[in-house]
Amino acid sequence: MSTKSHWEKIYSEKSPQEVSWTQEIPETSIEFFNEFKLSKTSPIIDIGGGESKFVDFLLAEGYQNISVLDISENALKRAKDRLGEKSKNIEWIVCDINDFNPKKKYALWHDRAVFHFLTSNVEINRYVENVKQNSENFIVGTFSTSGPKKCSGLEISQYDKNLLSKLFEESMTINKVEYINHITPFETTQNFIFCSFSAK
Repeated sequence: MSTKSHWEKIYSEKSPQEVSWTQEIPETSIEFFNEFKLSKTSPIIDIGGGESKFVDFLLAEGYQNISVLDISENALKRAKDRLGEKSKNIEWIVCDINDFNPKKKYALWHDRAVFHFLTSNVEINRYVENVKQNSENFIVGTFSTSGPKKCSGLEISQYDKNLLSKLFEESMTINKVEYINHITPFETTQNFIFCSFSAK
């Protein structure tokens, strides 16, 4: 099964309460985001946004230049259906992150739980270069070295502060690091590392 088919199947068959990554309120993402104090017209992209309610927060706060990317068309359809008329104010991008070629530079690139699904050096390095070249600020939430070794049946990569710093430090400065325990809908615990970076 291709990666895209894997995710389309999940989002066609499982409810938000049946997948581990669901958050009713993405508190850590919001906390990290607020520290950047961006203007309401700043271009913002949520990578792997899927059904995430991070976009609901951005809309509620009056941000006007929001993009949401996900490999799954089904996931984005669910988000659009939830938002109703408000969804017309979002640029929805159905794309595998490995194939993403941004058409603009983003004031903020947000990624909670996509980066750890990249497991080859080629994929990881391509992603890192994409962030460096196409964003001014970057928030990543990814599985820590104390987190799961698999997710949704797929192999993942784990990170700590040193590993993330080495990947991005050439052109970005690390601002903040937090290790967060995410409690899944089925009450298991997953340890994430959240980091924010800004271009040098």
